[in-house]
Amino acid sequence: MKSFVTSTAFAILASTAMADTITLYTSQPNADAQRTVDAFMAANPGTEVDWVRDGTTKLMARLRAEIGAGNPQPDVLLIADTVTLEGMAQEGLLTAYQSPEAGDYDAALHSAEGYYHSTKLITTGIVYNTGVDTAPSSWNDLSDASIKGQIAMPSPLYSGAALIHLATLTGDEALGWEYYENLAANDARAQGGNGGTFKAVASGEKPYGMVVDFLAIRNKADGSPIDFVFPEEGVSYVTEPVAIMSSAKNVEGAEKFVDFLLSSEGQELVLDMGYIPARDGMGVPEGFPAREDIKLMAFDPAEALANAEANKGKFAELFGAE
Repeated sequence: MKSFVTSTAFAILASTAMADTITLYTSQPNADAQRTVDAFMAANPGTEVDWVRDGTTKLMARLRAEIGAGNPQPDVLLIADTVTLEGMAQEGLLTAYQSPEAGDYDAALHSAEGYYHSTKLITTGIVYNTGVDTAPSSWNDLSDASIKGQIAMPSPLYSGAALIHLATLTGDEALGWEYYENLAANDARAQGGNGGTFKAVASGEKPYGMVVDFLAIRNKADGSPIDFVFPEEGVSYVTEPVAIMSSAKNVEGAEKFVDFLLSSEGQELVLDMGYIPARDGMGVPEGFPAREDIKLMAFDPAEALANAEANKGKFAELFGAE
């Protein structure tokens, strides 16, 4: 009997050691999420990933409900923007982790304390229909009276990337709120998300617009009659950051996941998916300019978080609420 108990206990312990599982909440597209999880598990045999995918807003609503019930499920988050995670960090909901991979990243792309780390760059620039007479090169070109009523852009009341874009451009000394006032006076249409804006430009309904880079560049490669410009003043960006929950049940596994995403191998995966890797020294997808030629405008997640509601209110005054 003694031998049986000892053997059984050993088997249970061995089984437990093998069942190393982390739970991931992500807003990545399904195909990207599956590739990310598969690559991580291939690089970390013995570690499984249970994952839930939804849009950032819905995912955060689910997580808030779980926190309210005292039972948050995820160990790690991989979502659209740093502003959401900055808010969670300020609430004490994230664990600080100084990944050994972070040294290969610009300091602006991760929390100084290690609460979150950027994994890619998704910039917002100008898209235009190639049927127009004059190609834009500057943000200010969209406020030119000669193209009045011909501009579309996603609404920051709907799109998280558009809200960050608003915070970035209004925080720029040379642009500021006066820029958005000029856009409103130029009858720019602010509605929906990036997808709808792109369709309006590609169809010629609104031949000028603001959209995320990959949407325009991929469609251009597929023959869409558009072109994409990284404006001379620079571009705003979201970074799909990763973070570990303070309530994580498997901290060690979550740290492995963060390290993998930030590693050269993880960033090659980002590149292969068609995005700009956040890590220094990496290439860019086909159709993108060299990384050093892409100027990133200054952005402070904490400031953007503090001003978010005021920015939405002022924007709604100028363009109307959806």
